[in-house]
Amino acid sequence: MENNEKVQDLQYLLTREQASRFLGIEPKSFDKYIRLNRELDRFMIGRQERYTMKSLIIFIEKQSV
Repeated sequence: MENNEKVQDLQYLLTREQASRFLGIEPKSFDKYIRLNRELDRFMIGRQERYTMKSLIIFIEKQSV
């Protein structure tokens, strides 16, 4: 995590930037390889997408099989 941000310091619903930091990738890579995949669970708050750490972990584990 960058900027001394720890997992316990993150909000429950992560922004695109927080989700990419949680996964250890650049936001552009998150957009290209993960965010556009329909299998990734997301929440819409207005027009803003949010993700949970759990949904990101489950998505990565499914893709790793």
